[in-house]
Amino acid sequence: MRAVFGLVLVIGVALAGGAVYMAKNYINNYQQALAKERSTREAVVPTREVYVARRALRYGEALTEDSLRKVRWPQNAIPEGAFTSLEDLISEDPTKTRVVLRAMEKDEAILAVKVTKPGQDAGLTSQLARGMRAFAIRVDVSSGVSGFLRPGDRVDVYWTGSIRDTVEGARGEVTRLIESGVQLIAVDQTADGDVDGATIARTVTVSVRPEQVAALAQAQTTGRLSLALVGVEDDTIVEAIEVDQRALLGLEDLEKAEVTKTPEVCTIRTRRGSEVVEIPIPCTN
Repeated sequence: MRAVFGLVLVIGVALAGGAVYMAKNYINNYQQALAKERSTREAVVPTREVYVARRALRYGEALTEDSLRKVRWPQNAIPEGAFTSLEDLISEDPTKTRVVLRAMEKDEAILAVKVTKPGQDAGLTSQLARGMRAFAIRVDVSSGVSGFLRPGDRVDVYWTGSIRDTVEGARGEVTRLIESGVQLIAVDQTADGDVDGATIARTVTVSVRPEQVAALAQAQTTGRLSLALVGVEDDTIVEAIEVDQRALLGLEDLEKAEVTKTPEVCTIRTRRGSEVVEIPIPCTN
């Protein structure tokens, strides 16, 4: 009887020790998992809700709540002009609907520069900055860069015409750069920058200051305007450029060469025996 009691006591102590050991391991594993979760939570970047396009949006399309959805965006990487409030983007007043100015793809953030102000249409007035004016320039396949111009591009404007009536002694025609880096806001009657392929336009509309309007109007009346497309990332400052027919053909260098003559040398001939000798003398005229 005593032997049985001792055996039960030993087994009980062993089971209790095993339970304590298992409980200790469980607590250690739980604490490790808790510490790992806390460290992961601290490493998570704080986010904020931003509204994006639920589907592809095209120029001139009215924004509706069905065309938007909100996503979590890293707070330190939210694009400038993004909308974080639906009330700022969609108005309950149907007369204050915003319209898409630039095409947006699915899941692209809705930015203030890509939509109109509440109640404003997608016309040219919405694309003119403060103090700027819209001016139309007549173009054709040669002056319009073979139809590859699109709204949003930047161009240099060259004038070609005669200055014989304004400059004494001027001959032929002159080509001069009159405006540099002018932004296009429309091609013909299209202000959408997502134009597929080349389109032979008859007019392009540029955004310029009032004094530039006067210069372009005068240039278009007195000569021909040609456009040169500027690269997207080109930020070089173009200096004054002027080429006339003489400079084009290199005639100015020839005229300068003719002006620079060698000194005139006067001589007389005299016979010395059977030889004729030239003797230099001062020139009288």
